[in-house]
Amino acid sequence: MTIQNEQQIPVTSRRCDALRGDITVPGDKSMSHRSLILGGLATGKTLVTGLLEGEDVLCTADAMRKLGAKVEKLEDGTWQVEGVGVGSLQEPDHVLDMGNSGTAARLLMGVVASAPFTTFFSGDASLHKRPMRRVAVPLAEMGATITSRSGDRFPLGITGGSLMPIDYAPPVASAQVKSCVMLAALDTPGITTVTESKPTRDHTENMLRHFGVKVEVTDNDEGGRTVSLAGQQEMKGADVTVPGDPSSAAFPVVAAAIRPGSDVTLTNVGLNPLRDGIFETLADMGADITISNVRLQAGEQVGDIRVKGGLLKGVTVPPERAVSMIDEYPVLFVAAAFAHGTTTMRGLEELRVKESDRLSVMAEGLKSCGVDLEELEDGLIIHGRAVPPKGGATVVTELDHRIAMSFLVLGCGSEEPVTVDDGAVMETSFPEFVNLMNSLGADISREGSA
Repeated sequence: MTIQNEQQIPVTSRRCDALRGDITVPGDKSMSHRSLILGGLATGKTLVTGLLEGEDVLCTADAMRKLGAKVEKLEDGTWQVEGVGVGSLQEPDHVLDMGNSGTAARLLMGVVASAPFTTFFSGDASLHKRPMRRVAVPLAEMGATITSRSGDRFPLGITGGSLMPIDYAPPVASAQVKSCVMLAALDTPGITTVTESKPTRDHTENMLRHFGVKVEVTDNDEGGRTVSLAGQQEMKGADVTVPGDPSSAAFPVVAAAIRPGSDVTLTNVGLNPLRDGIFETLADMGADITISNVRLQAGEQVGDIRVKGGLLKGVTVPPERAVSMIDEYPVLFVAAAFAHGTTTMRGLEELRVKESDRLSVMAEGLKSCGVDLEELEDGLIIHGRAVPPKGGATVVTELDHRIAMSFLVLGCGSEEPVTVDDGAVMETSFPEFVNLMNSLGADISREGSA
């Protein structure tokens, strides 16, 4: 089924020369969501520098205001959050509109699960299709009451109250599920634990510690990880500097890697070891990537990334790496289309329940651009020919920002221009994508069909 935006803005990308320059990508989306949420739950003030001001994060800001926190952007560009304290949320007068953001939806469901009132959630057409059962199950086990459409889909309502601590093992390793349960546990007496089969991104654990919450993390012999949190600890406001988002960085990095002669440096990029799979995989493919100036910032590893263009080679990506780069696979598919040889990517079932069915949408779009591939139930096999794909297609984005940006990256190197039907969806995570890419030498314009 094709999902359409009533205010579609087609955007076209044309083959460009080598990309060159130094840039800073927008703030990390995961950390931006969490800084607003935890700042709103803490006592005192939190100043957030580098917040991503995309639509997804702005939905979280609006939701925290409706729950009683004071959230405002100051004249110098920083954001100030005055929290209400754990256990002191206010009942919202209106539905919490999560827009297109699955992260905001699942995290905030955990936030309100312990509040003694009913909160209603909604979102756009894409979000209404996404599975919420994965967080509804543990929240119900803790004692929250959830009323929803079939399949625990939006719109839904949560009636919270006094919760019970649980020991929970998610059937699918998910940072959103883990974070949802941990946020619900903040105002739950006793110790709540989440045991993951594979370690997922740990921004929530890192930021909770930054706000003064004790979180215990232990590895197990099976390669998994257990996170434990004692409820009703005091949280105090703490300033947060948000680094550049590695998921956003992946787009200019791949664009530079596929254009011979390119030399691009991205400064202050988040390099969380549980999220750097895309850079490790591109290095395996022969990309000339150098990481420097590595340092710690608010408990998170950050650094600068320099990438030079050249010929990539096909590889088999270990399925277990998927958890560290699940959002970056769409643009990795593009890199594989320019590589010499076959790239096999499996273990990607999660891509079918993102903003769109990213496996099918990417496969269809790549085929329309002349890429030879096989679509599997859990991944793609892409046969690169070491020559640019033909391009020349208009791709349907299905309201998915990463689909749109991935195909605009492909258009930077394809023989013929590539158009995405709706560039407006990029506002969710990377509002300045077109301007930033063009500052490096790309030729991307909002001027209709190729």
